[in-house]
Amino acid sequence: MNTPNTDEQDVQDMRRLAQGHEAALNDLMERHGGKLFHYLVRCLNDEHDAADLAQETFVNLYQSRARFDAGQKFSTWLYTIAGNLVKDRYRWRSRHPQVSLDADNDSTGESFRDALPQDGPTPTDDAQRQERAEAVRRAVATLPEELRQPLILAEYEERSHAEIGAILGCTAKAVETRIYRARQQLRASLSAMLKTV
Repeated sequence: MNTPNTDEQDVQDMRRLAQGHEAALNDLMERHGGKLFHYLVRCLNDEHDAADLAQETFVNLYQSRARFDAGQKFSTWLYTIAGNLVKDRYRWRSRHPQVSLDADNDSTGESFRDALPQDGPTPTDDAQRQERAEAVRRAVATLPEELRQPLILAEYEERSHAEIGAILGCTAKAVETRIYRARQQLRASLSAMLKTV
């Protein structure tokens, strides 16, 4: 079966969308929605926020469909929109801190986590795997924004340094440096965990 590659399909769908064929948006969402959602989950560490921003990304894409440059790679444009929304969400979060589940409830003296229903026991291996994965997620979440986004785009989204540079508005060399620094910081923060593995 001979089908056009994804980049060509994306350009065709953007042309159709700009001409008023709104079903083309569904094709773009079907092709890119899953990966975009996973990228946003990794950036935000929150599935609800990621789902909201994925939807908002496609809304913004639709609203600016006439400005798409067919000479540009569609996924780079899409991730640029998403990356800008992530930056906005980071700023919003810094102005609206969340209450930790480990914080004590002033009225009961217990932690909020104690009030949550238990899912039941899990096998030891699964618990250890989840602990390691959570430690990595926490370590990635503590990285400064300028290091976190390029690392996630490179490691989880498998984007090239040049494409990441286009998404973040910097050079490929700057991306390489940021990823190196992110890995160094992760290595330092995870060293205690790695010694116990």
